[in-house]
Amino acid sequence: MIAVLTRLWIVAQAEDKPIKDLSPKLQELVVGAIAFAVVFVFMSKWVIPRVNKLLEDRRGRIQGDLEKAEEAKTEGQQMLADYRQQLAGARDEANRIIEEARRTAEAMRRDMTGKAEQEYQAILGRAQDEIRGERDRVFQELKSQVGQLSLALAERVVRETLDKERQLRLVDEYIEELAGLGRSAGNGSRDGGES
Repeated sequence: MIAVLTRLWIVAQAEDKPIKDLSPKLQELVVGAIAFAVVFVFMSKWVIPRVNKLLEDRRGRIQGDLEKAEEAKTEGQQMLADYRQQLAGARDEANRIIEEARRTAEAMRRDMTGKAEQEYQAILGRAQDEIRGERDRVFQELKSQVGQLSLALAERVVRETLDKERQLRLVDEYIEELAGLGRSAGNGSRDGGES
């Protein structure tokens, strides 16, 4: 700007006739140059350093914000990776728990099947014992009924009254004979069907 003003002044001085409209007076140029120098010194000494400081502070804040954003991004990516790793671990753990539950269920099924088989065998054994006991009881009842029927038949046939001791002896002998006949005739069919 000073160069432009200086050139205009030189051009105006070089011509013989002064250009009044375009050329300023020398006093105005000196006052303008002094005012410009004062403003320039003031600006360079106080305003420009403060503006530079404000700009530097702002640049620092922006830089800090960018660094924080970068750190947050890095931290977010790390958290995402950790989350994915934990999720994969949780899936593995869930699969392991499911597999363990399957094995436990299979073991329990085998155990329960074994217990059921044992209970079945025990119930079957008790039932067979009860059947044998019932058969023996029925056989005893039948024995006593056959004895009574035989005695009644014998009384009719003989038509005599037997004394009590002889009567019991005859009944026991007859029952023993019947039992011997029943065992010899029924051994093959009775024992062969029970196994």
